[in-house]
Formats: sequence, C-alpha cells, structure tokens
Amino acid sequence: MQYEIIGGNLPAVLCKLKKGEKIICESGGMSWMDGVFKMETTGGGAGKMFGRMFSGESMFTNTYTAQQDGEIAFASCFPGAILAIEIKPGRSVIAQKKAFLASEAGVEMSIFFQKKLGKGLFGGEGFIMQKFSGSGLVFLEVDGAIKEYTLAPGERKVMDTGHLVMMDDTCKMDIEKISGVKNVLFGGEGLFNTVVTGPGRIVIQTMPMSKTAGVISQYLPTQSG
Repeated sequence: MQYEIIGGNLPAVLCKLKKGEKIICESGGMSWMDGVFKMETTGGGAGKMFGRMFSGESMFTNTYTAQQDGEIAFASCFPGAILAIEIKPGRSVIAQKKAFLASEAGVEMSIFFQKKLGKGLFGGEGFIMQKFSGSGLVFLEVDGAIKEYTLAPGERKVMDTGHLVMMDDTCKMDIEKISGVKNVLFGGEGLFNTVVTGPGRIVIQTMPMSKTAGVISQYLPTQSG
C-alpha cells in the first residue's frame, strides 16, 4: 500500500490500494474513496468490541477491500497531524485514547491498562490506552504538531499531562508529583507531570484537545440564573 498525507494542519491520509488489499478504520472513519471498494462492518467478538469502546473508539470497524486499484482517504477530526507508524512483529506501540484513524489489515489493536491506577487518574494520558501490534501501517491522529524523540536506556522525558501521543512498548510511563506548595498553587502546571523513561521512541503533541477545549470553554456564554 502507498499513502500520502495532505492538508497541513487539517490533514487527511490518501491510501492507494492494489486489487485485493484491505484497510481498516473505525465506524464512520472513511472520508472519500474511489468507487472500487467493498465495505464490510465487523465487531470481532464481544471482547474486542468492548475493548475498543473502553479505549475511546467505536465498537465496530469497517474493512474496505479494493476490487480494483483505487484510492481511499481518511481525514483527521481535529486540527493537527497524522502520524504513520510501521508496526513490525515483536514491536508494539502504546498510544493515547482515540488516536486510531486507520490501519492495514495485519495490525491488531487492543487495550492497554496502566499497571497502577494512579498513573491513569493523575498522569493525564488515561488509565486505558491503545496498543498496536502485528504487522503493517497504522495511522494515528495527533492534536497539533508532532515532536519525536528516541530515548536512550534510562533517559527520561518529563512533560505536562496530555502531551504524550505514543511510545514504544519498551518505554515506561510514570507520574511525578510536582514538589513545593508554591509551585503547585501558582505554577499553573497542576499536581503531576508525565514521565517517560527509555529506551524507545516517543511522540509528543503540541496541542492536546483537552487543553484546547478548556481554553475555548472560558469564552463560551453561560446561562445566568
């Protein structure tokens, strides 16, 4: 499969499939396509359906099979970027909830639970995340712009909550409480930071949707008594 990401900060990925190739997206995820694709909606069993629901995705997925060579497009639902990741056997990645946009048929999505509840409650990335394994390309939605780092063994990256998009499964994610009462009360950074320790690749986003929504909400009209 060949692909092209277009649109700048309002992106879409154009996927060119040869006859017989398949691509998967969540229910309602297709934006436009040539008239050569056959769609099939599946749930994949109760366990997988509820797993997708808990990880922020639709319970059902759509599989598009090319009857002839053709193009199909998937657009992001929020200003930002689309990240293409090649999943290889033995190499899995962990991503934020609702990051999944589309993937080749060989990619398996499952839920990933943080081992400690506190990491999900206070770390900002969520108690439940998404895990991608198998083989093939997966496309993830990113809020804002992308910054990638490859961490050496033991190297740490500290970030404000909500900024972690993806990490290799060789990385370890934890939370770190901000020290000092004055720092907590007046620093504007909340109580905790997210800390990721290498080795492995991580991807950070510049504009988490949750923070953007919080800023916008300040300017929305409120009902008066």
